[in-house]
Amino acid sequence: MNPAENGTVIGGDGLARPAWAASDPLMQAYYDHEWGMPVRDEQGLYERISLEGFQAGLSWATILRKREAFREAFLDFHPESVATFTEADVERLMLDAGIVRNRLKIRATITNAKATIALREEGGLVDFVWSFKPDKTPAPKTLADIPTTSPESIALSKALRKKGFAFVGPTTMYALMEAVGIIDTHLVDSHRRGSSGVWN
Repeated sequence: MNPAENGTVIGGDGLARPAWAASDPLMQAYYDHEWGMPVRDEQGLYERISLEGFQAGLSWATILRKREAFREAFLDFHPESVATFTEADVERLMLDAGIVRNRLKIRATITNAKATIALREEGGLVDFVWSFKPDKTPAPKTLADIPTTSPESIALSKALRKKGFAFVGPTTMYALMEAVGIIDTHLVDSHRRGSSGVWN
């Protein structure tokens, strides 16, 4: 099976990437250096949960282009800072054209900051989320081989909701697990397959 058939595209640098990361320089850089790499710090993981929530119904490229504006709006995603946001902050953010102006998602980000802080009493967000790492990881040959949910993402979604988190549905959590290296769904022909070290 050649790269064109299995969903990867050979770039000008000779490296194989999935089609979604092959043409846009921003997406390519994100794929090459960040997507699928382990995130094991609370602030970083809280940011990813927040951005995945904002991405729901939109393209990841849209969120990535607005990432710096999100970081400015949400004070670099420090949970302690975001947890103090009030309804006045919600209204302020609804006027911020640099981010996705969705009231429910903005409120969820504040709610999730508070829930992140509360989880510290039980070992913290990082250990909690990573405890849902499956024993095996997919080995997709084509994009069609990659599911949108898994038993682990469904369980993680339910567990986070019980802990007070919002906008953490099973599909969103599967995307999170891919993005932060909990599962490796890089196509088998991709130059990034196995590069996170988690599954080596």
